[in-house]
Amino acid sequence: MIGDAVISGRKGLAGDPHNSVDPILAASAAVISLQGIVSRESNPLDSQVVSVTSFNGGNNLNMIPDTVVIGGTFRAFSNASFYNLLQRIQEVVVEQASVFRCSTTVDFFEKDSTIYPPTVNDDHMYEHVKKVATDLLGPTNFRVVPPMMGAEDFSFYTEIVPAAFYYIGVRNETLGSIHTGHSPYFMIDEDILPIGAAVHASIAERYLNERG
Repeated sequence: MIGDAVISGRKGLAGDPHNSVDPILAASAAVISLQGIVSRESNPLDSQVVSVTSFNGGNNLNMIPDTVVIGGTFRAFSNASFYNLLQRIQEVVVEQASVFRCSTTVDFFEKDSTIYPPTVNDDHMYEHVKKVATDLLGPTNFRVVPPMMGAEDFSFYTEIVPAAFYYIGVRNETLGSIHTGHSPYFMIDEDILPIGAAVHASIAERYLNERG
């Protein structure tokens, strides 16, 4: 989930800071305080991320600007943690800015883009996928992927029906298929495609047979 915050103060000469309301100071305090949400408010065993990735107050080195825009992203592994982060980020930015006499608007772009919930596998569907894949390919060709903080469209399916999200491995160092999907050098070993199709079909077929 991404978002930004516009922190507004009052422009003034850098040499006369007492005649301004400094949004740089307010935004800096907000950035520091945001780090405390995960480190001091969240269970260390419940993985969460809050990252401020942009800070823009203009480029006039002799002026305190009237506004600063900060932006970034946050991630979590559960819906409860995700929406708690959303609430706390807004509270922290707004309240920290007010300490320095600034006003703030926080925008998570909910009108322009969709909030992606965490992708969480159903336990029974995970076991089904594991059983079919190991029967088909052997136990040495099945591995559990560590949790990651990426956003995934498949998460919307998991909120409606029991589901399991899995990968078909395509690594082949001989062909140079060693890069991740977001790399400009990504390529696949196309010999894997029939294996992937067989796994998909077998998962569906056995599921229907066992429940038919």
